[in-house]
Amino acid sequence: MKNQVHLITYVDRIAPKGLQGLQKLLMGKLKDVFGGVHLLPFFFPIDGADAGFDPIDHTEVDSRLGVWDDIKELSQTTDIMADVIVNHISAKSPQFLDYLNRGEESENANLFLMESSIFPEGITKEELQKIYRPRQGKPFTVISLKNGVEKTFWTTFTSNQIDIDVKSEAGIAYLESILKRFYESGIKMIRLDAAGYAIKKAGTSCFMIPETFEFINWFRNSAKTMGIEVLVEIHSYYKKQIEIAKQVDWVYDFALPPLILHAIFNKTSAYLKKWLEISPRNAITVLDTHDGIGVIDIGGYLGEKGLIPDEDIDRLVEQIHKNSRGESKQATGAAASNLDLYQVNCTYFDALGCNENKYLLARAIQFFSPGVPQVYYVGLLGEKNDMELLHKTQVGRDINRHYFIGNELDNALDRPIVKRLINLVKFRNSYAAFNGNFSIITSNSEKLILVWDKGIDKATLTIDFSKLDFIISYTENGFEKILVI
Repeated sequence: MKNQVHLITYVDRIAPKGLQGLQKLLMGKLKDVFGGVHLLPFFFPIDGADAGFDPIDHTEVDSRLGVWDDIKELSQTTDIMADVIVNHISAKSPQFLDYLNRGEESENANLFLMESSIFPEGITKEELQKIYRPRQGKPFTVISLKNGVEKTFWTTFTSNQIDIDVKSEAGIAYLESILKRFYESGIKMIRLDAAGYAIKKAGTSCFMIPETFEFINWFRNSAKTMGIEVLVEIHSYYKKQIEIAKQVDWVYDFALPPLILHAIFNKTSAYLKKWLEISPRNAITVLDTHDGIGVIDIGGYLGEKGLIPDEDIDRLVEQIHKNSRGESKQATGAAASNLDLYQVNCTYFDALGCNENKYLLARAIQFFSPGVPQVYYVGLLGEKNDMELLHKTQVGRDINRHYFIGNELDNALDRPIVKRLINLVKFRNSYAAFNGNFSIITSNSEKLILVWDKGIDKATLTIDFSKLDFIISYTENGFEKILVI
């Protein structure tokens, strides 16, 4: 993976003309801006119950976006990351419909995970309480086969997302078929979506257990034979995240977004500084994604302290709601149909009260933090909450999944805040020191000084949180200069 800023985007929400339109954008108005692009699900269909994360056919490009040849052509000019949704498949998939119709005679009979697969005698109340659940309710759905027999399926996320038995012969063949299709299309990186939930075992939390790492290693080794790198997407307690990072190629730094907000809201670098001293170096850094702003990653766990006090998390969430004029509250938790227990749905720009200086400060911290940065398309364009889409779909995360239509994209790219952010992206991509050594200069809690150096090249981010001011300095031909963005 190139150590440059990468773009995260839905194809149809930023490029109405599909994959060919996206390639035109990346070779035109966004030429030489990004080191790669993470294409959020482009599989059939892109408009399912979970915006493409419940694919009916994971090996078919939605025809509204293009075909696999378009992916391959894009890969010739841009490094591509794509999602492998390892935990589940759509209830409308050919495989599941075939099983519903033919039952145990179906060749897909062992592709899907049943409650009885893990709990043959039935699950007890105590065992159910141990299972880690990202959303409210039981992780099971009872569905009748055509012959009238009722089966209880694992459905970790929604009843339309049927969990796969990834250890079964059919499950392994299914996942390998996706890898093969990606490899043939020039995809160089994959993100394992919901990998932490893929392995279930009786008597455990069924989340990031030792057997999960065995599965991830198997998948990573399979991908490695094809020259594909693997990013694992996991929200968890920060100490566990550090341990996970030691066992995978790449992991998200999900603690960074809320810690930056906390630092700006409270005008202190104390907690952020401590995290940057210990954070995984093989990290993908983000501020915003297609999901919400996570808070579980900085909280406590089973009596152990988190990265910030628990009461500060409550205040952090309330400040986001206040800054967004209550819009994020309408899109989060029980107020919306996606009941994620650990995310606040809001654009990062709105979370900062649409303050341009604070927003650029947050991005500067991200770009100077250890890891490879990704910027979500809504964040790139400094977009505000899409309340119209939220009210239309009643899906909380849609508040941060705007469709750019007509001249909206061109108008957004012409905004000063967007031009300044792109200038910052280009500096992060091109300055040699970011491929060198990272350090934090000792300072009081009102200051944060982050340094990258390599040979004679040195880049320094100096922040005064008391004034929420920052300066980026760098050396050129032995002379120090100030970056003007």
